[in-house]
Amino acid sequence: MMDKANQSTVSEFVLLGLSNSWELQIFFFVVFSLFYVATMLGNSLIVITVTADSHLHSPMYFLLTNLSIIDMSLASFAVPKMITDYLTDHKTISFDGCISQIFFLHLFTGTEIVLLMAMSFDRYIAICEPLRYTSIISPQVCGALVMASWIVGIMHSMSQVIFALLLPFCGPNKIDSFFCDLPVVFQLACVDTYVLGFFMISTSGIIALSCFILLFNSYVIVLVTIKHHSSGGASKALSTCTAHFIVVFMFFGPCIFVYMWPQNSFVIEKILSVFYIIFTPILNPVIYTLRNQEVKAAMKKMKNRFLSFRREIPHSL
Repeated sequence: MMDKANQSTVSEFVLLGLSNSWELQIFFFVVFSLFYVATMLGNSLIVITVTADSHLHSPMYFLLTNLSIIDMSLASFAVPKMITDYLTDHKTISFDGCISQIFFLHLFTGTEIVLLMAMSFDRYIAICEPLRYTSIISPQVCGALVMASWIVGIMHSMSQVIFALLLPFCGPNKIDSFFCDLPVVFQLACVDTYVLGFFMISTSGIIALSCFILLFNSYVIVLVTIKHHSSGGASKALSTCTAHFIVVFMFFGPCIFVYMWPQNSFVIEKILSVFYIIFTPILNPVIYTLRNQEVKAAMKKMKNRFLSFRREIPHSL
C-alpha cells in the first residue's frame, strides 16, 4: 500500500460544490453565511452566559458549554471556505488541505459523539439516581469526561487520516461535494473501493450506530423513570431530556446514513453533509436557549447588567 501511495500524483482537488447554477450559488452564499454567523454568535453567547453566571456552574451546563465549543469548531472547519468558494469560479483545495479537513471533521464529530454520551450519562444519573448525583458527577468526573471525549476524537481522526494518507491518487481529482471526507475522497483512489467501504463501515458507521443505540436506550430508561413522577421537577427533566434527544437524533441520523451506506447517491450525501455540518451546530443554541428557562434568565440578567454598565459610563466621564 505504501508503494502505491508514493505513486500519487494529485496535488489538489477540485470541489464541485452543491450546484453549478450561479443563482443558486448566490442563494447558498447568503443562507449559509447567515447560518454560520448565527451559529457562532449563538454558541458564543451560551459559553459567555454559562461562564459569567455562577448559578449555571453545574455539570450539565459545563458539558453544554463544551458542546457549544465543539459545534463552533465543527461549523468552522469547512463552512468558511465553502462560503468564500461561492465568490470564485475555480474551487480547489490542496491535498494537505483536504487531509486536514478529514482530520478536523472526524476530530470534532468523534469528540461530539462521546460528549453527547457524557451528557446522556449526566441526565441518567440526575434522574435515575438523584441522591447519588453529586457524589458520582463531580467536577473532576466532568473534566475527565470532556478530556476523554477529545482523546477519543483525536484517536479516531488519526486513524482516518493515516488511512487517507495511504491511499494512492493517480488521476481523477474532482470531489462532488463542498468539503473533503472519506466517503467521497476514497472513490478517487486508484484501488478497489470495496475494501475501503468496508473499512469505513467498520469504523465510523458502526461506531456511530452503536453509540446512537446506547444513547437511545439510556433516554428510554430516563423517560420511563420520568413517567412515574408528576412533579414540576419531572416536567423540567422531561423537557431537558427531550431537547438532548432532539440534538442526538439530528446529529447521528445523517452520520449513520452517510457512513453505513458509503455508496449511496452523491445528491443524498450532499444534503446530509449540509445538514450535520451547517444545520446541526445551530441546534445547540436554538434548542437549549429557547427551551431552557435558567439560561434565558441568566441571559436577561447579563443583558440588564450590560445596559446598566453602559448607562453608568457617561456619568463616570
